[in-house]
Amino acid sequence: MHVGITFDLRADYLAMGYGEQETAEFDRGETIDAIAAALTQLGHEVDRIGHARKLMARLTADEHWELVFNIAEGLRGYGREAQVPAILDVFNIPYTFADPLSASLTLHKAMTKRVLRDAGVPTTDFRLVADEGDLAAVNLPFPLFVKPVAEGTAKGIDARSRADSAGALREICLELIARFEQPALVEPFLAGREFTVGIVGTGRRARAVGTLEIELLAGAEPHAYTYVNKEKCEELCRYRLADAPWAARCELIALHAWQALDCRDGGRVDLRADAAGSLFVMELNPLPGLHPEHSDLPIICTAVGMPYVELIREIVASARLRTPARDKSRR
Repeated sequence: MHVGITFDLRADYLAMGYGEQETAEFDRGETIDAIAAALTQLGHEVDRIGHARKLMARLTADEHWELVFNIAEGLRGYGREAQVPAILDVFNIPYTFADPLSASLTLHKAMTKRVLRDAGVPTTDFRLVADEGDLAAVNLPFPLFVKPVAEGTAKGIDARSRADSAGALREICLELIARFEQPALVEPFLAGREFTVGIVGTGRRARAVGTLEIELLAGAEPHAYTYVNKEKCEELCRYRLADAPWAARCELIALHAWQALDCRDGGRVDLRADAAGSLFVMELNPLPGLHPEHSDLPIICTAVGMPYVELIREIVASARLRTPARDKSRR
């Protein structure tokens, strides 16, 4: 099969003058190399397309692919992860991972929580703070946790994200609003254990690959799996397979959330417990990082004995289930 790969390469954007944190969600060259090698090992012909503008240029030159392996994150706006899927939908070319609706919905954490709440998936109460005037409506009990409403890779989350007072809440919210030009999401701080569930497949075929518990080591930023803790996870975090009772609870909730938001092919669901042990979905990642050693989904697969090439095979196999009808209707 002729497979194109769409991606945003971090080095390209750094060379254009963007900063380290602005480009945190973009991929390293070795990630693209690993995906291409796995696809080649699976017998596919691989074409490295690149970012959305390169994709548009090649499509207007009348190039096509049987499948696009899409991991492009986009740069701006709530719909940035939906840009490549929307372009490919216009040209009726099948692709891996989320469609434009799920990609946009899951990026906006408040909208995600509204849909999860309607579907009966446990998620915490929250408030959105778009400006200083919204602070008066935050009537949740302290301590609270504050983060940008639509960022990934824990951007905007650090040791100060836990707010223990109204003054701290105001300071954190206003800083995030100014820095990221988007509202701040305010939630109750969950003092319990943190987990991430790896999922492959779509709809009723989706299954949990495994569940890791994330433990912060000495020297890590406190309270959360922060941007710094993620970037330096090899030295600041410990990942271990969750105990069976916790894993079973996490995976049941994670699959419910995955299916409620129509996520596809592969990704992750992040959960955290409160002090009493009740679990809540924090967010979903339907466009997962795929660095073989540094990204959470491949780390989960390694922990359960699934080779990287098998993960890529399952993602492609899931996406291929959507291609026959599209092939027949291509004009």
